[in-house]
Amino acid sequence: MTLWRAIGPGGVIVAAIVLVALLAPAFAPHSLNAFDLTHRLSPPIWDARGNWTHPLGTDTLGRDVLSRILHGARTSLGIAGAAVLLAAALGIVLGLVSGYAGSWADALIMRLAEIQLSFPYLLLAIAVMALFKPSLVNLVVVLVLRSWVVYARLIRVVTMSARERDFVVAARALGARAARILFRHIAPNVVGPSIVVSSFQLAELIIVESSLSFLGLGVQPPTPSWGGMVSEGRDYVGSAWWLSALPGLAIVVTVLGANLFGDALRRSLDPRLRGVG
Repeated sequence: MTLWRAIGPGGVIVAAIVLVALLAPAFAPHSLNAFDLTHRLSPPIWDARGNWTHPLGTDTLGRDVLSRILHGARTSLGIAGAAVLLAAALGIVLGLVSGYAGSWADALIMRLAEIQLSFPYLLLAIAVMALFKPSLVNLVVVLVLRSWVVYARLIRVVTMSARERDFVVAARALGARAARILFRHIAPNVVGPSIVVSSFQLAELIIVESSLSFLGLGVQPPTPSWGGMVSEGRDYVGSAWWLSALPGLAIVVTVLGANLFGDALRRSLDPRLRGVG
């Protein structure tokens, strides 16, 4: 299996965007909130009125759009990435317990998951963020609530299948404790599916975070986020389209890359899909 087949073009896109986000202060041509009112609403360089001082133009306060997109990548990827890690940790543990213990533990965890899934998530997220003061911590919590169910349901199925396999039955016969069986014998089997799900969840949570920021319930100014930048430019779509279009394009490329990466991982980790497509 080649590295290219394992990560695909999506992996390259995601890796490049993560690298750019990590090195945003070095790549950004201007300070994050540096005002330049003399170049207010300056267009990108491919426009006849554009200039190389601000390659992707400026916003209504004369701030450099490229610099804010680069720093916005840190915000959007950081929040979505943290939420994916926390949701994966919570969902995997609950899925392992639910799938292995069965009985009342399984019923309790699955009923809780079903209750959460019965509510339209975006409306629930809006209600929670409106009820509590919007903050990065509250935003991450809301995103974790969105994703843990996906992991728990998947890991439960994997665990229920693995607990009847010979190596688990043998460990149980030798007197191994449930915790040892779960985390030493069964947990390695859920790593592959969890990684694949995480790549798709990263894409989905970037969209959710951007949606909440667009509505003013996510990342608050002056911290830049792609969704917030799209919202700030919506009143200038006719005269300064780049304010919304360029951060929106960043969202599209990142989400597309994450989904392509997840699909490549799924194909490389699932023997039944190798050689397909």
